Amino acid sequence: MKKISFITVLITATLVIAVAQNRKSSPKAPVAELPRHPKLVVGIVIDQMRYDYLNRYWSKFGNDGFKRLLSQGTNFDQTNYNYMPTYTGPGHASIFTGTTPAVHGIIGNNWYEREEGKTVYCAEDKTVKPVGSGAEEGLRSPRRMLAGTIGDQLHLSNNAQSKVVGVALKDRSAIMPAGHTANAAFWYDGGSGNFISSSYYMKELPAYMQEFNKQAHPARLLQEDWNTLLPIDQYTESLADNNPYEGRFKGEDAPVFPHKLPVLKEKNGNMGIIRSTPQGNVLTRLVAEAIIKGENLGKNTASDFLSVSFSSPDYIGHMYGPQSVEVEDCYLRLDLEIAAFLRFLDSWCGKNNTLVFLTADHGAVENPQFLNDVGIPSGFFNDKVMMDSLKLALKKKFADSLVLAYENEQVFFDRQRLERKGIDKRAVEDFCATYLMKFKGVAHVMTAHQMAMSEFISTPRGEVQKGYNFRRSGDVCVLLQPGWVGDWDRVTGTTHGAPWSYDTHVPLIFWGWKVRPVVSDIPVEITDIAPTVCTMLGVQFPHGCTGKTIPATLFWR
Repeated sequence: MKKISFITVLITATLVIAVAQNRKSSPKAPVAELPRHPKLVVGIVIDQMRYDYLNRYWSKFGNDGFKRLLSQGTNFDQTNYNYMPTYTGPGHASIFTGTTPAVHGIIGNNWYEREEGKTVYCAEDKTVKPVGSGAEEGLRSPRRMLAGTIGDQLHLSNNAQSKVVGVALKDRSAIMPAGHTANAAFWYDGGSGNFISSSYYMKELPAYMQEFNKQAHPARLLQEDWNTLLPIDQYTESLADNNPYEGRFKGEDAPVFPHKLPVLKEKNGNMGIIRSTPQGNVLTRLVAEAIIKGENLGKNTASDFLSVSFSSPDYIGHMYGPQSVEVEDCYLRLDLEIAAFLRFLDSWCGKNNTLVFLTADHGAVENPQFLNDVGIPSGFFNDKVMMDSLKLALKKKFADSLVLAYENEQVFFDRQRLERKGIDKRAVEDFCATYLMKFKGVAHVMTAHQMAMSEFISTPRGEVQKGYNFRRSGDVCVLLQPGWVGDWDRVTGTTHGAPWSYDTHVPLIFWGWKVRPVVSDIPVEITDIAPTVCTMLGVQFPHGCTGKTIPATLFWR
């Protein structure tokens, strides 16, 4: 036994020496050391992008846009919004605050504000002044948002050494993501064709933005017609170019290609028409690159943050609907803009120094008339007819109509009048809920009392509750059946706002710094993005955050 043990030890020692000599003579190539945190974080939001568009148009995408993000990054393909209403303002606020309208207070793009006695816009602020334009569109700030953002927390973590900027064609899509302490937010003014801001952020536009505006990109981009990127017979994922479910530009006889943009620009009166064309995505990409260069983002000691929202898919989607050639062409062309933007980031500070996440603020419903025509239950809900009927019923029951407004599928009572007349508010809520359930197309009706005294967990009532803010929301909430839409003044195109999957299921892709190529089917909620990005930045979560961090072991090293 002693002899065998000696031989075993001798052989083992010889192997160890041989391996060590081999390693010494054949050293491994050095591995590039990644920074502790990304130097630049870019949050990309695509307005009105359903998850299924990635699969539907996959065969026609190039290799350097969406396919590059998906092949090199992590795709969380079961990402959903966890509240209603799924609109642009709430969506952008929720992505970057890590919480829902119940907390951040952006309960719609517009809502009835009891304290002011009128309907207000989520980003309006008449205490500020426009910068870069005299237009009313410059009276904007994030003051109505009640929670902080990723960018706010980044500033708090390092005494505002980071730079935080938001940009979009839509003002709310630039302002909500950037947060309360942002260095700047810029949005598009269709009247002047310029990007503007407000005195909330600055006294005058920075020199680089003034120079960008002087280059008159919108006028140049609208000089050519909008025709299809590919031969039109290759758009097999869409309905025929001319179909009854599509809207059309003012000045057009039919919703067909080519769309003569130089003519339509004159007929529609200003440069605002670029929002409803793929050229709006080109403009957004160009201004995002100008901001990165002008602010020197990603080249500073602290991590910098830029939010970029591509608004044009929403304008195009609303007009034409998910089955249109126009929407398909929009996404094929957006794929090219994503590719160009990634190439710019490669050359500016490099993939390993940049963290990109891409998501959407909501999806979209199929056109209800189209669904009906193919045999799928759906419908158009007439809000005015319902409310006129409800007011008559309330007057008959309580000798007063009692209703102040109907916004975002919520009934607002005149609470002061209820108190003066000694009418029990809960009795009015219960009567209203029972009455409204009689209307075809209504799935559920929930009262303010139920919101206060119950905790709904399962979909869809739980999602309505997470979108309900007690200071701002109404007294009775209406939820329509899947495929039904209300508060809509047309029967073409599409809309959104529901808690059903067509409005809630959106992409979520991480790419760049420390991100591994992974496809994950774990359920992710939109409110999980902010705490995850904050974890990657090494900072505290936004102060109203209710989301959870996506486990690092799933997708980054």
